[in-house]
Amino acid sequence: MTYEKREFIADLAVIGSGLAGMAASIFALKRGISTAQAGNTGALAYTTGYLDLLGDAGTGAAEHLGDPWAGIRELQKSQPNHPLARVPENDIHEAFTEFTSFISECGIAYGAPGKVNLKALTPAGTTKPTFSVPATMQPGVDALASQARCVIIDFKGLRGFSGRQVVANLKDRWPGLTTERVSFPDMPMGEIYPEVMARALEVPGTREKLADAIKSVRGDAQVIGLPAILGMHNPDLVMTELSRLLGCPVFEIPTMPPSVPGIRLREMFEQVFPKKGLTLVPQQKVRSVEFDTDSVQLVLADNHGPIIIHAKAVILATGRFLSGGLEAEQTGIVEPLVNLPVAQPTSRDSWYSMEYMGRDGHAIHQCGIRVDDAFRPLDKDGKVVDPRLFAAGVILAHQDWIRGRCGAGVAISSAYRAVQGAEQIILQKNN
Repeated sequence: MTYEKREFIADLAVIGSGLAGMAASIFALKRGISTAQAGNTGALAYTTGYLDLLGDAGTGAAEHLGDPWAGIRELQKSQPNHPLARVPENDIHEAFTEFTSFISECGIAYGAPGKVNLKALTPAGTTKPTFSVPATMQPGVDALASQARCVIIDFKGLRGFSGRQVVANLKDRWPGLTTERVSFPDMPMGEIYPEVMARALEVPGTREKLADAIKSVRGDAQVIGLPAILGMHNPDLVMTELSRLLGCPVFEIPTMPPSVPGIRLREMFEQVFPKKGLTLVPQQKVRSVEFDTDSVQLVLADNHGPIIIHAKAVILATGRFLSGGLEAEQTGIVEPLVNLPVAQPTSRDSWYSMEYMGRDGHAIHQCGIRVDDAFRPLDKDGKVVDPRLFAAGVILAHQDWIRGRCGAGVAISSAYRAVQGAEQIILQKNN
């Protein structure tokens, strides 16, 4: 069988479809940079929808950070190679503002980033510091802060979320919190799934039936919490309509991953971004990157044959182990696409500490790609690999995004700086 080679030409190529890749495309599109993006789905479906900036600066403090900016200034002193320590505060703030504004325009409203962290609810009924939340989750942040009378609605057959667990873990800090369990409308007996529930709630009749079921157990609650099921493509409309039917604010709490808020972001990215001008090659792994004199070439292939993307600059946003940006082998950790050197412990014996929950964490969680201040990857001698190559997201070294609660902060901020650097290369090539 003969296949026709498909070729795309763009100023910028983004490799990776996670949060960093999505952010890089947003910043590039807003600057009028023609952009092509390719890569596997990434870990978007595993996100809660919360956008963390920095929740723990690693100072040993028992409490999480209320002021992420103070934490970043602490990182600049104690961990100067941390990605957040290398981005000016004004750029970080502008990056979050651009990102949340663009996502809101695409149909998933987010709160504008401010000066302090918010206390948001987790699926387990604990709280975590985060910087910006979807509009569907903001009433929950407000209700916790004001100690409003609230009922958490649970559903028969739903796993990965327990209203009783949420109340049990929060009752000392939120005395007016209760829980009730109802049946989801028109669902068969047995196990039910958040994604199916979310899509069902986009039908007005289902919302009306659910409102009637909640009214029967609401009691005197001033606000109603639900697992994250308020629609897939129109969550703000679903929230508004359900709130109107119930006569009080309604909010979402993330469920265990993969969660509806993450799936929302992924589907919006794949369906809406191409309408904004992005050339998207979804669900396809980049097989090689070739640095020619005139351009950088990304080589892919699918069932219909080869795909080539030609670009003036490229951003590597392939994530760590879950997304395949890094791979663990017997002899060490490797970056498999460009064969970049990986900052890592000297031996496998040093990957993990003996204390699983130790305050200092595990060394493997600090591994990644070393970059300069322009977020260009460095070789083993500390020299720029290629001035057209940039890196963004959790593939970057010297940060433990899980312990630091800074995954989105690293992704969005580094993508912003990478696009700034790529734009300079593109302008030089065009002149």
